[in-house]
Amino acid sequence: MNWQALIDALFPQGHSITEKDYFLSGTAQVDGDTVSVVGTTGHTPIGIEIALAQAQAILATVRTHPGRPIVILVDTQGQRLRHRDEMLGINSYMAHLGKCIDLARRQGHKIIALVYDQALSGGFITSGLMADACYALPQATIRVMGLPAMARITKVPEERLVELAKSNPVFAPGPENYHRMGGVAEIWNGDLAAQLVEALATASAQDQRAALGQQRGGRNWSQRVVNAIVNDTHVQP
Repeated sequence: MNWQALIDALFPQGHSITEKDYFLSGTAQVDGDTVSVVGTTGHTPIGIEIALAQAQAILATVRTHPGRPIVILVDTQGQRLRHRDEMLGINSYMAHLGKCIDLARRQGHKIIALVYDQALSGGFITSGLMADACYALPQATIRVMGLPAMARITKVPEERLVELAKSNPVFAPGPENYHRMGGVAEIWNGDLAAQLVEALATASAQDQRAALGQQRGGRNWSQRVVNAIVNDTHVQP
């Protein structure tokens, strides 16, 4: 789904969202209220310019519109892999973006993310996964690391990782597997505007992903470890 069609489906009450150099920003009406919208399109990689632009837009909302909900639209092939960006400290720019999103949450802004096309690696981690809840469309492509790259890093044969991916969502891409792990709250079908209204109404600043992953059978140990740390006990197998 292209971003214009997505915007029309999400915000039938109206919007003033523009695109410049693959960066989306503006405002929209949701159930009679105004929300701020930031995001990316065109599978663009997140370089220092877009990371800073998103951070600036979020800080502007915090500064001038206290409490206004923020919707993040995600379509990125991940962190931009250029020598220039690395030398300028792309990791710090992306960390800054993540901190700005967290600041907005701490200041009372509800933050919802929607993966409508691609969501890969660091570009996804510092945007969609920083929201109160991240949702996805069925056709979305989601992965933190492709299996060929994972094989090179871990030295585990790719054929073995492909086999593991059949039964373990940690190794497998796609919105269904991230839903099983709790990283994606729900996969949206049908009336996107109504589902966005519901998502904003139920958004919580408390991180539920580990608990959801355990309930859905996609992450069996994360919540157990959290509970053990909180209660100062041993992890029960």
